[in-house]
Amino acid sequence: MVEYRIDRHSGVATYVQIVQQTKQALRMGLLRPGDRLPTAREVVETTAINPNTVLKAYRELEREGLVEARRGLGTFVRRSLGTAPADSPLRRELQEWADRARAAGLERDDVAALFTAVLDTHFQGDPS
Repeated sequence: MVEYRIDRHSGVATYVQIVQQTKQALRMGLLRPGDRLPTAREVVETTAINPNTVLKAYRELEREGLVEARRGLGTFVRRSLGTAPADSPLRRELQEWADRARAAGLERDDVAALFTAVLDTHFQGDPS
């Protein structure tokens, strides 16, 4: 099951963070079709956010066709995204690269900017 981490200082709306983290888990294969998302109550207990925020995020995911709400049962994954499993060799290489970047003194924002610049160069014109 996915555990949401809310960054109150990021400037990103809380419900958007839940949507993004759910999509990340779908891309990484951590969530698969048929898996149940945590209930709004479970998310509220671990993150101390408003239950309506969780429900808004889940409605957005449902609108995108990624999950479905089943009355009395919960919210379940309908389909996954991407093909990058959590145990991918590319993930290990990226982890090693991030370790080297940190050892070189780069801060998280520096690494994110560098990585984004490389992605932008390699995926120009890609709608995803």
